[in-house]
Amino acid sequence: MRAMPSPSPRLSVFQAFLLTFLLVLGSGAAWARPDTDHTPPAPTPAQTLQQLGDQLDSVKDALKDAQKTPAGDTALGDLRTRAMQVQDQARQLADSLAPQMTALQAQVTVLGPPPAKGAPAEAPEVAAQRRQLDKAETSLNAQLVQARSLNLDALQLVSQITGLRNDQFQARLAARTDTPLGHAFWSDQADSLPNDMARFRRLASRWSDAWHDAWQPPNRTPLQAFMLAALLLLAAGRWALHRLWQHVAAHWLPDGHLRRSAMATVMALSTTLVIGLAAQCLHMGINWNDTLDSDLDALAAAAVRIVCFAALIAGLGSAMLSARHTSWRLLPLSDLATQRLRAYPWLLGGAALLTGLTERIIRSIGSSLSATVLLHALLALMVSALIGLVLLHLRHARREADASGDTPTRRPLWVGLLSFAAALGVVTCWLAVCTGFIALAFFVAVQMLWTGLVAASLYLLLQLVADLFEALLSPRGRSGQRLQAGFDLAPETLEQASTLLTGISRVLLALLALTLVLVPFDAGPAELAQRAQLLFGGLKLGQLKIEPGTVLGAIAVFVLGLVALRVLKRWLGEQLLPKTTMEPGMRDSIVTLLGYLGGVLVFALALVALNVNLQSIAWIASALSVGIGFGLQAVVQNFISGLILLVERPVKVGDWVSLADVEGDIRRINVRATEIQLGDRSTMIVPNSQLITQNVRNVTHSSAQGRVRILLPMPLSTDADAARQHMLEALHTHPSTLETPAPVVRLDDISVSAMTFSIVAYVRSPREVSGVKSDLLFDILKRLGAANLPLSTPQSMLVRRLRDDDGNTDAASPTT
Repeated sequence: MRAMPSPSPRLSVFQAFLLTFLLVLGSGAAWARPDTDHTPPAPTPAQTLQQLGDQLDSVKDALKDAQKTPAGDTALGDLRTRAMQVQDQARQLADSLAPQMTALQAQVTVLGPPPAKGAPAEAPEVAAQRRQLDKAETSLNAQLVQARSLNLDALQLVSQITGLRNDQFQARLAARTDTPLGHAFWSDQADSLPNDMARFRRLASRWSDAWHDAWQPPNRTPLQAFMLAALLLLAAGRWALHRLWQHVAAHWLPDGHLRRSAMATVMALSTTLVIGLAAQCLHMGINWNDTLDSDLDALAAAAVRIVCFAALIAGLGSAMLSARHTSWRLLPLSDLATQRLRAYPWLLGGAALLTGLTERIIRSIGSSLSATVLLHALLALMVSALIGLVLLHLRHARREADASGDTPTRRPLWVGLLSFAAALGVVTCWLAVCTGFIALAFFVAVQMLWTGLVAASLYLLLQLVADLFEALLSPRGRSGQRLQAGFDLAPETLEQASTLLTGISRVLLALLALTLVLVPFDAGPAELAQRAQLLFGGLKLGQLKIEPGTVLGAIAVFVLGLVALRVLKRWLGEQLLPKTTMEPGMRDSIVTLLGYLGGVLVFALALVALNVNLQSIAWIASALSVGIGFGLQAVVQNFISGLILLVERPVKVGDWVSLADVEGDIRRINVRATEIQLGDRSTMIVPNSQLITQNVRNVTHSSAQGRVRILLPMPLSTDADAARQHMLEALHTHPSTLETPAPVVRLDDISVSAMTFSIVAYVRSPREVSGVKSDLLFDILKRLGAANLPLSTPQSMLVRRLRDDDGNTDAASPTT
């Protein structure tokens, strides 16, 4: 039975950082030297195909040897990586050769078909060019076919290696040894113990000699300096980083949940960074002058990675619990539960450290199978026991909360599922150890540690991303207000963008976490990316090939194009056009028309980024034509009418129009309909086609002036000149009447009982007519009343007495 892989190699962030730093420093000297070497020429496609073929053959030969003699998981992983590299290079080469083949075929098409038998021969230059193109096309086609063949062979080889790794993985998990409850298990331990102890003593002796060499005078001072640096980091590193971050958060971060999630992130990273730097300092101090040999140096480097991994577990758990600062706590736990769980992040980190170091030492000394099985069993029991105690403390805390009458916090579904999976893992570990399936128990224990770390990291990042977008895009925050002022965005738009970006980020983080959890199941990032490429790379919509990369690029082009178009429209509408002599309606029409044209252009650019050819566009247009024929006729008619309104401008924004039963001001001309504000401040949505096909009365089209007309009847006995004079004075006195055209009072009609005056005046806008008319009527009535000029003649009525029954009659008396 093989030893299970430890979780330590999964975390190499610190060493990657140091390696990058050293490469940057070391490359400075190389850049400073003059470059006297000539860059070798790039290999030709034929040479690249030959190299890829040789690499694929070597992978096949190594795989045959691995099938005869079972190879380790690491060796098979290296073979799969090499095969995937060959596949990727072959695919890239085929993609680069395809446009060249298209260009050659286009040139051959331009030359036309060769002359038929009996036809006049073509010119020698054309024949020579045809032969040259045919030769190049044949050679390029052979290279293209070979590249595609290598791509398929590499994919098949990757699938074969993956299947072999899965078989070996399942065989290791299904392997069964003697149960620790039996005598045979411990007798094997007693037999192998002397040899294992001798191997361990040899390793300890090598480390003792290395330490003795490092303590010698040439290396003692660097070792002491690095040890002092490590002690300072462990003593004050975390405290200094926390205080620095508190200062930064108080002065730079807005008030809200972002400070809490950012503080938890800094606490986790600072713990990992400080402890990892301290471990690296010890490594560098011991190996200052290459004191360690290659094996010991590899063991020390692996130990540094394991320390970083364990520190991340401890730091992340402590940051999530935040036992000392309740306001910083992300998890919905009570203070009592937090105090009980306070030590467990460090205990789990210590268990991870012990597990990784033990696994690395087992590999280094080549311990016996029985010793490996015993250590794996003990480690699996230790890790599962710690996780079981955490679950018990959480359960007791919930029971105490229920007993005290506190309303328990409702747990999300995924928390319950994770707790159930952890409990199931604990039970599985103990049962597997008792029944002899030690490899399965060790794998489950290590996987529980890894899954818990990934889940905690995912929870922290989800909180951090949500708080970050909420702080940046909050309409009430400083950045949100700047975005509203800079891009003319509505508060609802910012809130929608925050929700959308948070959702997308959470999906991506969840997929990344799922990928990391599946790493031990032979489904790492490279494998999942390859499967996703095979799944989505061949999708087609008609003649349009859909690829994730091109889709994301098209979305980016579309979004950036819309943002640029919005900025351009705002610049035109608020800065450039207001400085011209154009009227507001014309300016609004230009900005709207530019928006339509720019939207079409942005959509076309997105189609180009999506690699949509003319045939695909024709296919889409044919599908749209069917839809237009059945149900989009009115929409297209209104759209075309809207373009006519913007170009021809029979009506424009700001005009006062009247059609059918609608009368009001045009506020906006959209792509489908026009918004007309009525007199009662309501808005009528009128389809654009009605403004084109129906009779429309535009009050302000030719002139923006309004006409006030009053018909005033007066008695025939009225002094017409005096009445006219009073009316003209009222017209000239009102501030809203215009002097040009001048107000006019005419005698419009004379009837048997009255004469009618026609009063006409002009105002600046038709919207002022009703108000000015009312003011003029009040003023004219006041003036005529003061001049004793009535508007009607008093009527006289003659009352006659009729003869009564006695023959008497009453005298008639006139009554007014």
